[in-house]
Amino acid sequence: MHVVVTGTSRGIGRELVAKLREEGHEVTGTSRDHSSGVRLDVTDPGQQARFAAQLKGRPVDLLVCNAGVYLDKSMALEDYSAEVWGKTLAANVTGVFLTVQALLPNLRLAADPKIAIISSQMASHARAPGGSYAYRASKAAALSIGRNLATDLLPEGIAVGIYHPGWVRTDMGGQDGEISVEESVAGLMHEFDVLSTETTGCFHGWDGRIQAY
Repeated sequence: MHVVVTGTSRGIGRELVAKLREEGHEVTGTSRDHSSGVRLDVTDPGQQARFAAQLKGRPVDLLVCNAGVYLDKSMALEDYSAEVWGKTLAANVTGVFLTVQALLPNLRLAADPKIAIISSQMASHARAPGGSYAYRASKAAALSIGRNLATDLLPEGIAVGIYHPGWVRTDMGGQDGEISVEESVAGLMHEFDVLSTETTGCFHGWDGRIQAY
């Protein structure tokens, strides 16, 4: 199985690459700063085109859209700027769509293609504890992209799942997180395995629990 994972320089992305390779899969990891795998800024259409050209003709069995930023953690309402909003939406929303768009030809070459979008329970409209406006809005938009892709790609046999990785002890999640990176990745990998066209459009946690929209 050939898996493409974006955002692999640290945290969940880096652990995913390691575990997938341990299981014997071929993995292409990407990072914005080229510190891990192939260089890819998911917000840059030119880099997306070059990345797609590198993979031309190669099936992608699983695409994991993991790259993202959390720039407004603990940010006061008065401190938000257009730049914070622009960078957050570019990475977490536009970047997801551009990656799927660029690698669609590769997914179409696979026998059982799947797309996994890493969102967050912070995407939920049912949960609104305040704060993190840009991050919450971007993850809600990523959820919307995934749900609609699931509908459009179902006739082609491409399954799409959207996932909350848990509150993980990483640079992004902080050291107060509830679970380790290893726990999150083990759960996510199981979720990717069981994803099918029957469950396409699902919004699940790393532990399989259905998440509120």
